[in-house]
Amino acid sequence: MASASQPRRKYHVFLSFRGPDSRDNIISHLYDALDGRGIYTYIDIQELKKGERISDGLMNAIEESRIALIVFSEQYATSSWCLKEVAKIMECRKTNGLLVLPVFFKVDPREVRGGRESYKNAFDAYKNKCKSGKAVGFDLKDVEKWEKALFHAGGLSGWVYNKGVIVESKTGTLIQLESGEDEWVF
Repeated sequence: MASASQPRRKYHVFLSFRGPDSRDNIISHLYDALDGRGIYTYIDIQELKKGERISDGLMNAIEESRIALIVFSEQYATSSWCLKEVAKIMECRKTNGLLVLPVFFKVDPREVRGGRESYKNAFDAYKNKCKSGKAVGFDLKDVEKWEKALFHAGGLSGWVYNKGVIVESKTGTLIQLESGEDEWVF
């Protein structure tokens, strides 16, 4: 039984990502690798229950995870859901000791933490929606909170994965994700 100081941990890993530009690529392989090794991983398509409020399900899953693996991609910041997730992840890092591991998938860490290129464009659009009264489900305070969360998450040590391939070991005991910069072993 978890004590008041120890949050209940249902998941080993919470996987945060922007679906359209990573789900059928790095995410599907990463999820299969983790799942195949008995690592209970929260992924929205597998774990969200029908009829459950999406925001409640996602936020609870983050709180109930030991590790958050954030896969930043070019379009990550275009999703307010992803930004709400990263803000909650960074909050839980501070309050619950959640281990946060960033992966920079075809995006430079400086873009994530510094609001450059696609991230800057996404935030400019959010701010314009707030100023014009067209924002739905968020306000300027939320946008500022998201920017702060991205700055801190993008400043964490993680992996840059730009041109890699996925290699399954012949023994089936590990997976190597090889990029020009790094090698990950699961």
